[in-house]
Amino acid sequence: MAASALPVHRAAHAAGSDIIRIGLIGCGGRGTGAAGQALRADPNVKLVAMGDAFADRLDNSLKSLQTQKEVADKIDVPKEHRFVGFDAFKKVIDRVDVVLLATPPGFRPIHIKYAVDQNKHVFAEKPIAVDGPGVRSVLKTCAEAKKKKLSIVSGLCLRYYNCFQETAKRIHDGQMGDLVTLQACDYRGQIWVKPRQPNQTDMEYQMRNWYYYTWLSGDFNVEQHVHFLDVCAWMMQDVYPKRCVAMGGRAQRRGKEFGHIYDHFSTMYEWDNGTRLFSDTRQIRGRQNYREMSAHVAGTKGRGVISESHRKHIMHFDGKEWRFSGKHNNFYQTEHDELFRSIREGKPINNGEYMCKSTLLAIMARMSAYTGREITWDMAMNSKEDLSPPRYDWQVKLPEPPVAVPGVTPFA
Repeated sequence: MAASALPVHRAAHAAGSDIIRIGLIGCGGRGTGAAGQALRADPNVKLVAMGDAFADRLDNSLKSLQTQKEVADKIDVPKEHRFVGFDAFKKVIDRVDVVLLATPPGFRPIHIKYAVDQNKHVFAEKPIAVDGPGVRSVLKTCAEAKKKKLSIVSGLCLRYYNCFQETAKRIHDGQMGDLVTLQACDYRGQIWVKPRQPNQTDMEYQMRNWYYYTWLSGDFNVEQHVHFLDVCAWMMQDVYPKRCVAMGGRAQRRGKEFGHIYDHFSTMYEWDNGTRLFSDTRQIRGRQNYREMSAHVAGTKGRGVISESHRKHIMHFDGKEWRFSGKHNNFYQTEHDELFRSIREGKPINNGEYMCKSTLLAIMARMSAYTGREITWDMAMNSKEDLSPPRYDWQVKLPEPPVAVPGVTPFA
């Protein structure tokens, strides 16, 4: 059997004598960033294939990467290895050892499954699904990856931040006592909108504006706020809450150009032991808007603020203030460093369990806010709500989904 047909954990050597072939699927800003980080993570890697739904996105990504002097000589993507369309992911995965998945998350379950079926290592951007069936699919796939000794590294990058890791260790060691209350905050401004162009089909328009459609993004609290929800779950040692009650709506995002997602959510999660997490997130325009991305924790022996801002990240253990004094790392880079090290050393990383469950943590809040109901963990996990389109076809009709109305929109 040729070495290229072997799983990389068997074909690649720690000495770095073998080239690890990388493929990128999803060539937007995050995908381009992930490709650059992957190319910096190992001295003997090459980007050899790229795929996207849109040719212009792929071309712009490739041009951007080629201008980065540090990685330009690691890029070898001839025209015949640039794939466009809904089946591009298969053509990329078939040609590589490691695949970077950075499309809108609605595609993630399909792409992860195909990659693992083909014995490929995976970097999967967050979140990993937009609905219960998608989460269940990825959980199953990640269990299969573990059997095959394949690495699955998640884009929930804050888990790779030295500062957050040390904080989690101290909390898990009991320095804060039993956690009683947590808060996840994500207050941001407005994002992009891409006006509909003449003769643009429903599918192209929605995919160009993927953030505003739940079948593609899951709503913004799933796509973006999942980061600090995941941090709170991590502090709780990856024990997840039994129920949540949420509310939300559209204060500013009222026009058709904003699809059908909300612009604010407020959620209360509760664990079996009575611990509660209060989650607040919003995206609204305005220069004077307050902005914050952080988690707050309070226990029987202390309290603290977990923030990417070094100035704001402060813990109080037994009345004594503690600040992280170690080296602050680029966690976006570190997650790729760890992925490629695991491949070289044959010691696979599998982030599957928490990346799936933290995604569901965000999804259940959307379910509650949209329906007005209390949603339990089991309800969300076993939900039959499948947000996938009828088929992946540029000509398929995709009517504008209605904006969810609490008390009217049903739970599925």
